[in-house]
Amino acid sequence: MLRKALVEADFYGERAIVLRWRNMQAIVLPDFGANVVSYRDLEHGFALLHEPKAHEMADFKRTPYLYGIPILLPANRYDGGIIRYAGKRIQLPVNEADRQTHLHGMLYDFSWGIKDSGGGTDESYVVLSVEVTKESPLYLQWPFCFTVELTYELNEYGLSQHLLVRNDGDTPMPCLFGFHTAINAPFVENGKAEDYRCRISIGERWELDHRGLPTGLRLSLSDYEQMMRDNGAYPFAVPMDNHYTALPSHGYNRMELLDTKNDVTLVYDVDANFRQWMVWNNDARSGFFCAEPQVTIVNAPNVNLPCEEIGLFPIKPKEVWEAHSRLYVRHGS
Repeated sequence: MLRKALVEADFYGERAIVLRWRNMQAIVLPDFGANVVSYRDLEHGFALLHEPKAHEMADFKRTPYLYGIPILLPANRYDGGIIRYAGKRIQLPVNEADRQTHLHGMLYDFSWGIKDSGGGTDESYVVLSVEVTKESPLYLQWPFCFTVELTYELNEYGLSQHLLVRNDGDTPMPCLFGFHTAINAPFVENGKAEDYRCRISIGERWELDHRGLPTGLRLSLSDYEQMMRDNGAYPFAVPMDNHYTALPSHGYNRMELLDTKNDVTLVYDVDANFRQWMVWNNDARSGFFCAEPQVTIVNAPNVNLPCEEIGLFPIKPKEVWEAHSRLYVRHGS
């Protein structure tokens, strides 16, 4: 296949990479966390991700983790912004004053480099990267030397994501990655949220305290949550800011969002590295919700539970860790 470099485009004044394959299109913003802010089926008029419109760009820049597929490191909340790991005491800024926690890390709005890009008849792709050294501004917040690469490919299998992390330093780095993936509901043009049913591979719910931090207890699912796991449920029936263990079913760890009227489903497959899910639905206001795959539980290094139970493990010096996911549309039941 003949490849050619992709031409950079403009997204409401911001530098963008546009991936195209037949009727599918994805838009990536390198200067804002390598965020895929748009994923569309142009033929059917599907806007699958919560993407900022022109008048929402100021809000996007304030809270970029509410749009598209932002990467989180470290994912979610940390008590007092403190992480203790492998003899290090890391102090992250407390950016939730009311909860006295740190939220979502520093990669989601950082400028990423474009390492490679190309396209042809079979697919289009882009590889984005961040290299953190002791001289990097990120090192002041996250004192590890490491390289992160995000590869997005758009082809007949949908929008594929490959995350690669290499520990370039000489101390273990906790693997605290996640994605704050924001899904439109409805995603069909002129659709109604009431026609949508969400199914997600959740197991048990982690109990959270009033600050959104795990108590260490795991709870049985409610009837509504069991419905969401087994058959699908209306994603805005009740307010959700809930944390779950992942429970893969038939080999798949996924979220499925079905438009019952049009009989079309958005499928979000993530691999088994993501052992936890957060589900947040903006206080049950219809329009979009976030299905957030995470490697560890919230506040993991500060929770007094076995590492295996909470998914906490190191990326050792000179080692590479990888994870994959995929978004695609399925027509018909």
